Amino acid sequence: MTVNPLLDALKRRFSPLIPLVIIGVFAIATLWLTRPAGSAPGPSLVSGLMTLKATAQAATPYDAAMANGKPTLLEFYADWCTTCQAMAPTLQALHHQFGHQVNLVMLNIDDPQWQQPLERFQVKGVPHLVLLQADGTVADSVTGKVPRSILSHRLGDLL
Repeated sequence: MTVNPLLDALKRRFSPLIPLVIIGVFAIATLWLTRPAGSAPGPSLVSGLMTLKATAQAATPYDAAMANGKPTLLEFYADWCTTCQAMAPTLQALHHQFGHQVNLVMLNIDDPQWQQPLERFQVKGVPHLVLLQADGTVADSVTGKVPRSILSHRLGDLL
């Protein structure tokens, strides 16, 4: 017989919960320990959209780019496209790096005035990037997210 009847009553009442608590602790520890390294939250949708808008505002106008004889990086984008928003800092950095040598043109696919370029460059999704040589011929095109290192290398090849 034990000295403390209250302790005996608590043991009987909570002993079935002990395995559940142990499983819960292990599950949480496993999730925490197996999360991807360096997983920081991505930029908010608002900041991505703001960067996208600012980059589009600073971009070279389409008609000027087609007439000035420089190579061009043409991006077809949409404000609602989260991949476009995520790529906006990359394009902004490339604009700062190559802006004096290469046109950066951004065309919003939701704007009806860009229907002809949409058809000319066969845009089927966004972001759709087209690299144009100085004479306006297509050097390359890709749809989707592209790492900065690849875009930088391709822009260097155009020069």
